[in-house]
This record gives sequence, C-alpha cells and structure tokens, in this order.
Amino acid sequence: MNVLQCIAVDDEPLALGLVCAFIEKTPFLSLTGRYSSAVEALQVIHTQQIDLIFLDIQMPDLTGIELARVIEKAGGRAPRVIFTTAFNQYALDGFRVDALDYLLKPFNYEEFLRAASKAQAYAELLQKASSAGFVENKDEYLFLKVEYQLVRIAYDDIMYTEGLKDYVKVHLKSDPKPILSLTSLKALEEKLPASRFMRVHRSFIVNLDKISAVTKNTIQIGAITIPVSDQYKENFNQFLSKWM
Repeated sequence: MNVLQCIAVDDEPLALGLVCAFIEKTPFLSLTGRYSSAVEALQVIHTQQIDLIFLDIQMPDLTGIELARVIEKAGGRAPRVIFTTAFNQYALDGFRVDALDYLLKPFNYEEFLRAASKAQAYAELLQKASSAGFVENKDEYLFLKVEYQLVRIAYDDIMYTEGLKDYVKVHLKSDPKPILSLTSLKALEEKLPASRFMRVHRSFIVNLDKISAVTKNTIQIGAITIPVSDQYKENFNQFLSKWM
C-alpha cells in the first residue's frame, strides 16, 4: 500500500486541526506538516517531496487557488490537491487547476476518506504506469485526466485541441470521438511541446505536423478549418516563414 506524504493548509485553527486528525486516522496517509498560510506551505513544497495537499481556498496573502496554480506551473512530480472550503462557488475553479477533489465544509470523515481514496488510486495508477514503462516522455506523449482516470495520449495522435469554456476537447487521429477533459486550454498548452504544437486562436491549439493547408486567416487539418486569430497570427507567420 502506498503511503502518501501529506500537508494540510488552512488559516482556521479548528478546521486545520480536524483535517490533520483525519489524516492521522487514515492508514495510507502520513502527515508531514500543518500550515496556516499558503506562503508557508509553498516553501515546504519546494524543499520536500509532498504527494498530497489538503488546501483551504480563502486565505490571506496567497489563496489556495493561487497556490495550486503556482504548483501546476512548476511541473515535474507536483503534489496533487484536494481543496477544503466552506464556499461551493469555488468548485469549478478547483477543477480548472486540476484538483483531485473538493471537500465542502463542514465535512465528515467518510467524505474525507472518499476524497483521500481518489488520491491513493491516482498514486497507484502512476506507480503501475511507471512500472510498465509508461513514465511520461516529453517527446512522445502525456497523461490527461479524463473524469477520474489518467488517459495516455500520444502527441502524434493529437490533431488539434478545442477549448469549450470549462473543458478541452482533444481531437485524435485514432478516434472520431474526441476526449473531453475538465481543464483549461492554457493548462494544456503548457504541457504540450512548443516545437510540435501552437496556439492559433483563443479556442484552438493545433498539431503543426497535421496541417494540410493554410490561407491568410485559416488552417486546414483534414476536413476541419480552424481560424487563426490576430492575437496569434505573428507567431504562426514566423512558423510559416521557415518553410516558404
């Protein structure tokens, strides 16, 4: 059984104490530290290997959402996040930063355990993928969270990606049905290698190898026409100039 190294972050002492008590009660969790501010937690995250953070959202100086975004941009083996908050309007923001789950205060141990079990299942999936030789290769593929699964997607299989408000559609060469993930196009753009993918519109990222034709303002990928917006036209024209 994997034992996950955890920290709890909450500026409310009673809430922090409850989460810490739940962590210590759970056999597959180990409490590494407890912090009353996200700034304190950030220092520990940079110096220790943390697997999971139980993170409050509304905190002074640096909010939980802001801390999660900093962690996400850092890349590497970043800790996963389970948000704990009294305000359910933050749920969608939590999923936008790829949080594993969202606990609405006041929550009981059963609800806590259900969320923690998702983190354990995620860690076991990564371990199995690593043992099978499926460690993410930045030149070949990425893992994308689809519902509560990690789906391995080869870069070469991606035709283009499409942002739809709170979701991203990944259109594949191998499957007529796109993969739908609750993430942002910006977050996905940061994961994709810039040498092979380019954002050409606020709603589209294209695989440069899949482009079949271009016009002044559009890109053709198979039967699909994708617009190139003014905001991204200069970068795209620089790419084209290398081949003209």
